[in-house]
Amino acid sequence: MSAKRLEQAAQAERTAFVFPGQGSQKVGMLAEIAEQFSEVRETFAEASDAVGLDLWNITQTGEGLNQTQNTQPVLLTASIALWRVWLSLGGIAPKFLAGHSLGEYSALVAGNALTLSDAVKLVHLRGQLMQNAVPQGQGAMAAILGLADEQVLELCQQASQTGHGSVEAANYNTKGQVVIAGTASLVEQVMATVKAQSGKAIALPVSVPSHCSLMKPAAEQFAEALEQTAIELPQIPVIQNVNAAAAENVTQLRQALTEQLYRSVQWTNTIQLLQNNNIDFIVECGPGNVLSNMAKRLPNIEKTFALDTQSRMEDALNAILVAEGKIA
Repeated sequence: MSAKRLEQAAQAERTAFVFPGQGSQKVGMLAEIAEQFSEVRETFAEASDAVGLDLWNITQTGEGLNQTQNTQPVLLTASIALWRVWLSLGGIAPKFLAGHSLGEYSALVAGNALTLSDAVKLVHLRGQLMQNAVPQGQGAMAAILGLADEQVLELCQQASQTGHGSVEAANYNTKGQVVIAGTASLVEQVMATVKAQSGKAIALPVSVPSHCSLMKPAAEQFAEALEQTAIELPQIPVIQNVNAAAAENVTQLRQALTEQLYRSVQWTNTIQLLQNNNIDFIVECGPGNVLSNMAKRLPNIEKTFALDTQSRMEDALNAILVAEGKIA
């Protein structure tokens, strides 16, 4: 996208784009919209060349789709394909960008901080390092519902003190929903305690315990790759996961991306920051509608949109253009 286009598009005042992370993938995603818009297959071809994998084939057949090192580049590519379709249709750029976990990289590509090629290489490596950091079956994640954040933190601390290993809050998703991650036996211990306290605990079908201290070895190796990758400050502010803030310089940006591997995703605070900055509309740019559904429940968000089908794309395009005063 040209600088001129971004300058015109940056007039959006009430809209933020959010990009999903792992868990939003499904076999056959974007097949329908790819038939209508050439940008989808072109984006997948560009990303596939960068990592030497046929990402579109993985997406459509499901072969290896849930292997972390494949899931991450596939999801990033899918999100950027939809972003490019949005722009090709005359969609305006938002006031802010944010991404949940892996989605932060999609946001950085959309903001022209990273090229798609470099970002796909980074997340492919990120997935490999994360997969290798913890032996299969020794880590786990679970969603805890119905307890206050402080209660979940306390249960994690108690389990970590009494058991072997660690369990921590990994994602603060919304009020009353925290994802925990860590040593599998301790995650199970917290889940049992939560259920005994009338809360709800759901084991997540993941192979890697993300956003906890078990990922520190992966982060150390990943930091080297980040240092060797050309990164600029984004042209649209990107709210980063670890501190729910936009970086003031590239050093801060790189540091936050490194820490994101082993620190919790501050998604609740991210959405609150958007609301504090008069964001009324949230558009989820990626497969599915996990993030837009979470935002729907917030009192100050007027409407949320997803973009992963042609009809959803067109609905969002028209509604945002009207809301931002670009068309009557």
